[in-house]
Amino acid sequence: MRLFRLSLLLIALVALLGAVSLMIPGVYQVARSTVQAVVRPEPPAPITPIALNLPPTVAPVTVEPTNTALPTSTPLPTNIPLGATLLPPTSTPLPTSTPLPPTATPTRGPIEVNGRLYDAYIPAANKEGQAYQYSCEFDAVWVILNTYGFLVSVDELIGLQQFDTSVEPYIEETANGYLIHGGDITTAFSGDYTSNFLARSTGQAVLPLFTQYGLSVEPVNTREGLEAALRSGALVWMKTTVDFKPWRPATWVMPDGRTHQTVLGNDHAVVVMGFNTQSVVIRDVLGPTSSNWQRPYEYEVDWPTFMAAWQAQSFDGLAVYPPANGGQ
Repeated sequence: MRLFRLSLLLIALVALLGAVSLMIPGVYQVARSTVQAVVRPEPPAPITPIALNLPPTVAPVTVEPTNTALPTSTPLPTNIPLGATLLPPTSTPLPTSTPLPPTATPTRGPIEVNGRLYDAYIPAANKEGQAYQYSCEFDAVWVILNTYGFLVSVDELIGLQQFDTSVEPYIEETANGYLIHGGDITTAFSGDYTSNFLARSTGQAVLPLFTQYGLSVEPVNTREGLEAALRSGALVWMKTTVDFKPWRPATWVMPDGRTHQTVLGNDHAVVVMGFNTQSVVIRDVLGPTSSNWQRPYEYEVDWPTFMAAWQAQSFDGLAVYPPANGGQ
């Protein structure tokens, strides 16, 4: 009887929303999406929760980040009309560093973890939640550095990151799809990570956060490269979508006219920590939020879903190898 009453109440609420939406201009679209969400809930995330497995405690690494001045960009007007002649921000090239050779012992699979078998598995550090609403790139860097013994905070990483503040990211809808106008995300972070859901960067932009600590880093953009890196003991920083869910494609337009293929509203960064023939293991510190109260900190994603979401983000990934001294 109680369930029956709740059902009647839900039906009445849906009917009321529909009536109000027809009478009040501008409310229809919002009400329609609300009714659809009630009647037809969003499909569950295509991820499989697994037991959280943390790395053994290691002695903190005493290496300090190199104090290399990062390039500064020339501010441009925040409102950029289409067709305008744009000049690229002036910047000083980042210094190149000689990468350290990977020293991790190659993984000899299969590895059993909590009853599951993996070809490679690297326990990764974890924390509950992101530091800021849209700081996932920095939180993923935090996971890798802390796994390797660098006890650095997200705020410290943000302080080391270059920012392009010439354009606060904004959306333009065109006949050919969505454009996101923003800064140069190949060299800097663009957008307010505390409030702008479009704020983001790429692996190329965050790479210096790893090399400043003397770590060896190499781009990885194929399944074969990803598997080889994990077998060699490297964690992989990558761009994907939140919960590896479907996305709306978007094109990021930089101040100098260069573009980068990305996603519109569910951009995300995570760490890959293992795999087998069926799935990939992910460390995602985002944790439970209003978009998924059941989101775990460690989960599996099947390979087809993983590769599709990764491709939507231009196969953006970085293999980051442990320090030469193994974090001791």
